[in-house]
Amino acid sequence: MSFWGEMSAKERRTFWACFGGWALDGMDFQFYSFVIPSLIAEWHLSRVQAGTLQTTTLLFSAAGGWIAGLLADRIGRVRTLQITILWFAAFTGLSGLAQGYGQLLATRALMGLGFGGEWAAGAVLMGEVINARHRGKAVGTVQSGWALGWGAAAIIYTVVFSLLPEQVAWRVLFLAGIAPALLVLYIRRYVEEPEVYRAARAQPVAGAGRGSFLEIFSPGIIGTTALAALLATGAQGGYYAITTWLPTYLKTVRKLTVFGTGGYLGVVIAGSFCGYLVSAYLSDALGRRRNFFVFALGSMAAVLVYTLVPISDTQMLVLGFPLGFFASGIFSGMGAFFTELFPTRIRGSGQGFCYNFGRGVGALFPIVVGALSATMPLGRAIGIFAASAYAVLFVAALLLPETRGKELSPA
Repeated sequence: MSFWGEMSAKERRTFWACFGGWALDGMDFQFYSFVIPSLIAEWHLSRVQAGTLQTTTLLFSAAGGWIAGLLADRIGRVRTLQITILWFAAFTGLSGLAQGYGQLLATRALMGLGFGGEWAAGAVLMGEVINARHRGKAVGTVQSGWALGWGAAAIIYTVVFSLLPEQVAWRVLFLAGIAPALLVLYIRRYVEEPEVYRAARAQPVAGAGRGSFLEIFSPGIIGTTALAALLATGAQGGYYAITTWLPTYLKTVRKLTVFGTGGYLGVVIAGSFCGYLVSAYLSDALGRRRNFFVFALGSMAAVLVYTLVPISDTQMLVLGFPLGFFASGIFSGMGAFFTELFPTRIRGSGQGFCYNFGRGVGALFPIVVGALSATMPLGRAIGIFAASAYAVLFVAALLLPETRGKELSPA
């Protein structure tokens, strides 16, 4: 955290806004993974239907990320961040009022638009504000907010499900998701647009600072766009295959109680938080690509051992730390890397598209895992698909250029 002392007041305010937005985004998204067993029991859902709910959220989040990337280039990073936070908070709360599968499917889909958009706006905003020398550490540390949001979701789940009947508890959990809307008050008062963005918008030649979304598919950039999208697909496909079904796996396959499930997930979440911070540091110390190599290989090894190797509950508890460490830490280098891959005029569009293309494809993993679990053990389905996703990420990182230390320009 040595970079903290070199940050200006403006940079610190932006840091906390993006950190808080990502943490609350993670909290609202992860609520669903905790209520899957309750919904299966109360509404008699199949695992395919339960996976479809999460897949739909992720597919719509991909669309939300693309839209938010466009808006970030058009109306500003800060204004787009505010809109997306209000959006996902409102529809998370409405999920708690759903009276059936169809209504919940609709509210989770709409929540996904804001959920996907928040990262697109926040990552560009933080990446443009911070000094190039510390970009990997700062943006990666912002990513660690997801682990705190996930941890908050686990704590709220444990408390609420211990105090209330299961039929009421899952609704209360979703209603708690309205809270992130309060963050917008802080953003409106204290956060400003990055100077490089304002400079790009003020280019003296008409239209010079205004890029088109389609430019990310132009001959000079399409190769970067395709590989960055593939990298994001690997990271998110593996992550969602694991995190969507992990609470269900612990509760139904390993037969853990509510407190047991919360405890095991606590170890995974602690590993996630540490993974984000270590990866943020290594992204600047080793370089973007080498950092991805380390975490892709670590993720593959951890998930295969966790889900496919016969181990005791105690060993599983211990292995939860490296599982969370590698699967989550791999995201820390992504925001800075994508910021450096695209020029300012299309940075929001490029980051928004690539990251959320990966989310859209990765969204298929929960439903496929749910379908395969009907013919094979749930743990095996999780392990096979997650490991395959990390192999895809490794190849994409191998083909992309190194961008560590790149200075951003208004052009």
